[in-house]
Amino acid sequence: MKNFFRFCRECVGELKKVTWPTRSEVFASVKVVLISTVIFAIILGALDWGFTSGLQAIFG
Repeated sequence: MKNFFRFCRECVGELKKVTWPTRSEVFASVKVVLISTVIFAIILGALDWGFTSGLQAIFG
């Protein structure tokens, strides 16, 4: 049990050293993730539609 409390104290000490991002940096990162997710979803959707249409034309 003593090791657990030591671990917790060390974790708190390490977290105090962390340079946390600002609110604007977080929003910028979220924006990049959302935009790239939408772009990849559109690309994958178009590929899926294309392959489905192609296979239906061949075997349909």
